[in-house]
Amino acid sequence: MNSIRQMPSRVKSKRTETILGAEREHFEKQQLSSISKAINSTETPLKEKHARRIILGTHREKGAYTFWSYAIGLPLPSNAILSWKFCHVLHKILRDGHRNSLQDCMRHYSNIAETGLLWSNIRDRHGYGQLVSLHTKLLCTKMEFHTKHSEIPASLEASDDVLERTAGTDINNVFQLTVEVFDYMDVELRLAEAVLRQLNMSIAISTLTSGQCKLAPLIQVIQDCSHLYHYTVKLLFKLHACLPADTLHGHRERFHDQFHSLKTFLNKARDMLYFKRLIQIPRLPDSPPNFLRASALAEHVKPMVVIPDEEEPEEQEEDDPEPLIDVSEALPSMASQPSADIFDQAFGPPSDGFDDRDLQIERLKQEIELLQAELEKIKGEAQRYISQLKSQINSLEAELEEQRLQKQRTLVENEQLRMELEDIRYRSTEHESIQATFIEAEKRAQATELRYNKLKEKHAELVANHAELLRKSADTVKMLSATQQTQDEVERTKQQLAFEIDRVKQESDMKLEEQKFDMDKLRRDLEEKIAEIQKVKSSLQTTEKAGEQLNSSMTALQAEKMRLMHSVSEKDAELSSLKQAAQLKESSLLHERDRSIKELGELQGKLKEKLGREEQLHQKLLEEQFTLLQATVTEAENIIQDAVAKLDDPLHIRCTSSPDYLISRAEATLGSIDKVQTGHSEFVKNMGDAGGLVRALTLFSHLAADTIINGSATAHMAPTDHADRLTEHCKACGTQSLQFLTALKSKVSIKGADPASIRAAVQMILRIGQDLRPKSMDVGKDELGDMVDKEMAATSSAIEEAVRRIDEMMNQARRDTTGVKLEVNERILFSCTDLMKAIRLLVLASTDLQKEIVEGGRGAATIKEFYARNSRWTEGLISASKAVGWGATQMVDSADKVVLHTGKYEELIVCSHEIAASTAQLVAASKVKADRGSKKLSVLQQASRNVNEKAANVVASTKTGQGQIEDKDTMDFSGMSLIKLKKEEMEAQVKVLELESMLDNERQRLGELRKKHYEIAGVSLEQLVQDNGLQTSSHVTAAPSSPKPSKPSLMKKPVLAQKPNIPPKSTLR
Repeated sequence: MNSIRQMPSRVKSKRTETILGAEREHFEKQQLSSISKAINSTETPLKEKHARRIILGTHREKGAYTFWSYAIGLPLPSNAILSWKFCHVLHKILRDGHRNSLQDCMRHYSNIAETGLLWSNIRDRHGYGQLVSLHTKLLCTKMEFHTKHSEIPASLEASDDVLERTAGTDINNVFQLTVEVFDYMDVELRLAEAVLRQLNMSIAISTLTSGQCKLAPLIQVIQDCSHLYHYTVKLLFKLHACLPADTLHGHRERFHDQFHSLKTFLNKARDMLYFKRLIQIPRLPDSPPNFLRASALAEHVKPMVVIPDEEEPEEQEEDDPEPLIDVSEALPSMASQPSADIFDQAFGPPSDGFDDRDLQIERLKQEIELLQAELEKIKGEAQRYISQLKSQINSLEAELEEQRLQKQRTLVENEQLRMELEDIRYRSTEHESIQATFIEAEKRAQATELRYNKLKEKHAELVANHAELLRKSADTVKMLSATQQTQDEVERTKQQLAFEIDRVKQESDMKLEEQKFDMDKLRRDLEEKIAEIQKVKSSLQTTEKAGEQLNSSMTALQAEKMRLMHSVSEKDAELSSLKQAAQLKESSLLHERDRSIKELGELQGKLKEKLGREEQLHQKLLEEQFTLLQATVTEAENIIQDAVAKLDDPLHIRCTSSPDYLISRAEATLGSIDKVQTGHSEFVKNMGDAGGLVRALTLFSHLAADTIINGSATAHMAPTDHADRLTEHCKACGTQSLQFLTALKSKVSIKGADPASIRAAVQMILRIGQDLRPKSMDVGKDELGDMVDKEMAATSSAIEEAVRRIDEMMNQARRDTTGVKLEVNERILFSCTDLMKAIRLLVLASTDLQKEIVEGGRGAATIKEFYARNSRWTEGLISASKAVGWGATQMVDSADKVVLHTGKYEELIVCSHEIAASTAQLVAASKVKADRGSKKLSVLQQASRNVNEKAANVVASTKTGQGQIEDKDTMDFSGMSLIKLKKEEMEAQVKVLELESMLDNERQRLGELRKKHYEIAGVSLEQLVQDNGLQTSSHVTAAPSSPKPSKPSLMKKPVLAQKPNIPPKSTLR
């Protein structure tokens, strides 16, 4: 009875647990949906409703545990846009989420830092990698700051009292806190500058989804920066109140830089259309606060960022819309109503009047009280905001009144400045008139000086003429007294006159220079010079009077002189004309010489400039060529080092190659080494042209690396000693190549670089490759084409002969046997005949495909040249056709023995398997070079499947006939005693053990035969003949001693000699 009474409480508790589990599951499902829609790789901005749901989830569970449980599995390193949106959501959670979200995020601090470090080294196509790196640095700085200063919330919405308590009274703590706020602001501004730098500032960018995806996180940056700017101003004023200004000079400069950066960022963001509907961006003052003036703190206004209460339009999505107020707690009561009714129907209403709905009512009342308390808190905070805004309005009004007064004072000062400007203009006008008067007086003085110079020159000329006339008068007297010497005197006089003219010119030039020197003194003392000019004028007048008297006295003498001087005048005229011509010629020559000298100087200057430019260009060309060579050498070193590294790479062990391909690569490498040596010698002779050496090094690096890799791959299939030597020489080749390339990187050692050691190493690799080359056939390459046709014809003949012999055996069996034996023999022979016909069709299809391959691949070459060029493939065809012909012959022999009861059925089964393997080998050899879309290849494959079916029929017929013919004795143990039965049992066990031992021995022998076949397949025909002690030609093969050991009828994988049949284009597997 008590258990029945206690059952409702147990059911209630179980039902409550179920309801809570359903609520938790619904909450986690809703959070996962919001996180997956908010953080994705689509280049679109974050939707506010998804972020709001995630933030409400942190408040509901009082932490960010659910967010991180899903976020930790996001593939952040694989997508930059995904990482960018993750940083955006995390920033919003830190700002607006529950206060315990900071501790949950700090647990994943290393993951956030590693994500930023990863993307700082990766360049993505859209530029998100660098932005993710900066955003993660901002998040890490934000978490460190708020973890250290837990009094300041992550939203930075703290009052001045909280900031004062955080800073404390110790000036060192204030100084340190200021530096940390500076660092905080720096990472915020760096992120904003990086985003704006990547975006074009046109209007169209902010309207595109790709641009909005990058701009969306800047809303949180603007909110953070407004608070950090206010904190910085407060802390700097506090520091300036306690410390000298010189000590804080660095802080002021750093604040000014951040002020201008923040102002530029806010102005740019304010002009973007994207931010205008999402946030009201504050305006900073035109100039930063003056921290040296303590009263400037009262002028500081805290910038307020306002987010408009604008509801985002809801879209038709799959998830259910969630209101801002969490009403999920009311859902359990509604969901539990049906279960409560069912419980009441089963057990009746509760006896004590207690119901689960009472708990729901009590819980809802408690939630209402909490919401009312929170509402009162919000009202108080809103009232505080209103009072702050009112105080800001009052301060702004006071500032406006002060601005008005300042405007009036500015108007008065402008009027005063205008009057002063007019006064200055009047004074400048007067100064200009005085300056013009002075210039005019100076021009007059210069004109006076010019007139004085002319008068002085005229005076000097008159004095010279007077002296000359006196000398001429004396000469005339002498000529009157000595007429017989007139002619000589005239000549002498002419010479003297010419000399005197030159002397007078020189003296006049000297006097002119002296007068120029005196002119400077005359300018300094103008009034004294004017007085001197007057004196000179008076003396000049007296001189002119004396000259006039002298002229009158000389007129009488001139009349007598004219007769004597008539001839002299003619010669003087002639002399003067000659002098004028000479002067003109001399002046023209001087002018031409000056012009030539000037042109020569210009040409020499241009020549020197051109030579210098050519020298610079030549030097630049040498440097560019050497830089190109160094880049080529560096790339070649990387290629060689990569090839050498693959020698020890465990993944490279499975790669194999053929000795033939290794030989071709080694020969090509030797040719490239010759080209490198030629290019090196040409570069040493002319270091301005590195083209030949660069091309040769590029070819050499790839061929050498190919040789090293293929040498290692060939060593994986070679014997141990050959493999060791081949690997050692490959490493030596790589080492010598790197040493040679290192020598080419230095201008000092480039001349002494010699690739001889590389050539020696490659030659050793070539020799080892030739030693490893399979020697299964010593047939000349020219004979391969003929041998293919011969072997295919021989195979067809062998198959036709086998069909003929089977027909004969069929007729013989019908004559000699009857009954069951005849039925068995006919079935076996019919299946053998069908198999031979199928093989014949296969050989014909292989021949047609072979002709198609030859016609399609030989080009302009002949058929024999094509076979010679593809010798390994040709040898594979020959080997496969021989195996098919030999298998057909062996099957006919085995069938003959079975029909004659001299052979075993097992021999016929083995021959069937051998024929199937041989035809598969022929198909594989034909398929290597065939086109995948070839119709003849499809025919060949269908023929191969038909051969396999016929071979299976032969095996089935043989086994069926064997079961029909072999008689099995009936086991009758009725007459045996217990002792006899025990003895027979022991003998049977002994026989079983003997047979098992024989089976193991035969299996071991079969394995040894297969190993020996692999060894013989790689030995030349002559060596095999010598080992067997036989004498035969190179075209005749020795008959096997037994039908099975010498043929690969029982092998499951291709023989070693057939591996190089793969064409050169796929050397590595």
